[in-house]
Amino acid sequence: MAVDGNQAKLEALVAPYLADALSLARWISGDRTDAEDIVQDACLRAFRGLAGYHGGSARAWVLTIVRNTAYSWLGKNRVPMLVAVDDLDPKSHEEVERGGNSFGSPPNTPEAEMIAKADAGRLEAAIAALPDEFRETLVLRDIQGLEYREISQVMATPVGTVMSRLARARRRLIETIGNGSL
Repeated sequence: MAVDGNQAKLEALVAPYLADALSLARWISGDRTDAEDIVQDACLRAFRGLAGYHGGSARAWVLTIVRNTAYSWLGKNRVPMLVAVDDLDPKSHEEVERGGNSFGSPPNTPEAEMIAKADAGRLEAAIAALPDEFRETLVLRDIQGLEYREISQVMATPVGTVMSRLARARRRLIETIGNGSL
């Protein structure tokens, strides 16, 4: 009976945030398959740690578990390495650079779609290139939509540090994308 009660409690706490958990795990790991493994391990940890949940933001609790699981999983399953993200060949890259700007209007030609994908790719590459603490803060705030207080809980850092890291992450993104260094 207690297992069924705990399972229901786990589903109520975790299920609403599974998409957020997967997104965070993907940003940390850089790989969808690894992210799925991480979230599965995090759900097991959450089940084992149900007694430790004493109310508050369930989303922050779940994302804290996912974050911690991701780093321990990566430590066990991966050798740190540098990954190149730019997958355009030189000719395609040149075409994108000459192509103009498609912001403000939906892509309606193959060229415009390619530019939009390249812009999204450059943004994703710029985010991926950020130091871990900046990338996490940016993803939790601007992609996951967490409040500063929730990010502070997830990352176990003061709110002021969260705000500072977010400002630095945004400034680095603007500099990287503005300089065209990706």
